[in-house]
Amino acid sequence: DLKKRGLIQKIKPFAKNANHIDYGAVRAYKEPYFIEAYHNFKQNKAFRAFIRQDWVYEYAVFRTLKKINGEKCWVEWPAEHKKWISDRTFDLSLYEDEIYYQIFLQFILFEEWFKLKQYANRKGIKIMGDIPIYVGLDSLDVWSYQDGFLLDKDGRPTFIAGVPPDYFAKRGQRWGNPIYNWKKIKDDGFAFWLDRLYYVGNLYDIVRIDHFRAFDTFWQIPSDCPDATIGTWEEAPGYELFDTLFNMYPQLAIVVEDLGDLRDEVGILRDHYDLMGMRVLEFCFDFDKRDGEKENQIIYTGTHDSETLIHWLSMQKSGFKTRLKRFFSDYPYDNIVDNFIYYTLKSESLLAIIPISDLLHKNEKYRINTPGTIGSPNWEMRLKNYDELYQVMDKYKKMIKAANR
Repeated sequence: DLKKRGLIQKIKPFAKNANHIDYGAVRAYKEPYFIEAYHNFKQNKAFRAFIRQDWVYEYAVFRTLKKINGEKCWVEWPAEHKKWISDRTFDLSLYEDEIYYQIFLQFILFEEWFKLKQYANRKGIKIMGDIPIYVGLDSLDVWSYQDGFLLDKDGRPTFIAGVPPDYFAKRGQRWGNPIYNWKKIKDDGFAFWLDRLYYVGNLYDIVRIDHFRAFDTFWQIPSDCPDATIGTWEEAPGYELFDTLFNMYPQLAIVVEDLGDLRDEVGILRDHYDLMGMRVLEFCFDFDKRDGEKENQIIYTGTHDSETLIHWLSMQKSGFKTRLKRFFSDYPYDNIVDNFIYYTLKSESLLAIIPISDLLHKNEKYRINTPGTIGSPNWEMRLKNYDELYQVMDKYKKMIKAANR
């Protein structure tokens, strides 16, 4: 795209056949092209409109100050850098070129994103975007709104987010995100959340909020605790937030991640606003046919956080596998994976989502993410082309038609 615009000249090929993403190598490959494009770019009307958004300049300053501080978290910056967001006294004139380079990167990203979204929408495809309920400490969100989080005087979290021990992790999950100061956010009319959800509502057609249960109750871990076994459940003002949100933005389409061992109040909160929830068969398949399913939800074989279907099935006890074969005895396919996918498509749930790793019968090497762990190989799986998918599309086309979807 940058070459088509005349912003860069020659392009060297890069890792077209890679099955995994090396993010460091990708960044090193792209950076020279971005710099070349920036130097050839002339500001236009669209760029000037983009820069007028409130967050754009502040984000560029944030990225610039991180860069000159060796990518350290903002809590470790010199005081004059750290305080710029509140007093604007630090002279940024020496860094103006870098600031505008960072703005340029965001501008190109947003232009390319909306081209992609518009193309998808023209094809009748909606895009569902995922947002986490929490934000990272090392972000413009926290740096620019420190009173909205439980931080000490140096900006470090006093409490952090996570979940107690569960199906995914025996010692819980210690995510490390700062906890919201809900009193301050409420006093400010929930502006932080209204702005955030309205903005992503324009980026995507549907917004999926990860860890929805924290709008009801959230697990608050002391920041000095090395895992998530110690903490307390605290209540959040979910009804007040969503009353305010839907009063202002009634058309906002939201899906909520409502998985796990939840108290009844989470489902009551979800249903009060008629929000679509989730059902993941790897977590809840129990031979009671359609027990627990309903129309206003999305059904999945598995998600980005779970095992691939073929691996999950291989891990089950022999008795479960025998029962599964009997259960699917009148299904039309000769393998359990396809019958499981067909079962998913036949659900009364409004939407059915099948991870591509399940469509292709892939093993655990194609798992996207393992909760409670960071780094490689999480989020590195890459499909180098769609050749394998094209080979099985006719089968799934018939399956979708038979399931009346």
